Amino acid sequence: MLNRIQKSLKQCAHVFAVAALAACSISDAAVALPDPAVDAPAVTKSGTQTAVFAGGCFWGIEAVFEHVKGVTQAVSGYSGGTAETADYQKVSAGSTSHAEAVQVTYDPSKVSYGQLLKVFFSVAHNPTELNRQGPDTGPQYRSAIFFADDAQKRVAQAYIAQLQAAKSFSRPIVTEVTPLKAFYAAEAYHQDYAARNPNQPYIVYNDLPKVANLKQQFPNLYVGR
Repeated sequence: MLNRIQKSLKQCAHVFAVAALAACSISDAAVALPDPAVDAPAVTKSGTQTAVFAGGCFWGIEAVFEHVKGVTQAVSGYSGGTAETADYQKVSAGSTSHAEAVQVTYDPSKVSYGQLLKVFFSVAHNPTELNRQGPDTGPQYRSAIFFADDAQKRVAQAYIAQLQAAKSFSRPIVTEVTPLKAFYAAEAYHQDYAARNPNQPYIVYNDLPKVANLKQQFPNLYVGR
């Protein structure tokens, strides 16, 4: 995320270039994927569960999940490191073990964990990029699933194996599946960043196309704001 504004201004010389480049930048990630063969048990009673995903800048991951049916909250933050280093400036240095992550609170009677994974791999990020995502580089931008329990671990590992076996991507999936030790909410100015700054060049170039792909590929899951 270092120098995001400067990078995005250079990328966005005019709006038409932005649109064209945006389509190219996420083409590998915006792919049609199969439904998970292994998923959490169906739930009929409303409730809340949480899932934590990392896949590059948390602005875009948060923006996608805020538009998914059954998601009641998406919070940008940090996971993988300690409480003492859960700070934007420290995390941006790339040496804290943290990844920029998003904690998704959802109602499992409306959307399953497997369906969230399908969104994550289909449109939220490119799971074949190692320690980077788009213009952002470093381990803080790695692709990771932080599982809260054995059930989430089982579903996540099974879905990655399913996608690999189906050769859904032209390159290997590098997504880590790792235990969730803690999640630390990011600074207030990062929350709802894309929604509050829809004309910011970084958002226009990198994140709005993800939301557009969600609407196109998942019409039954997409909700407006």
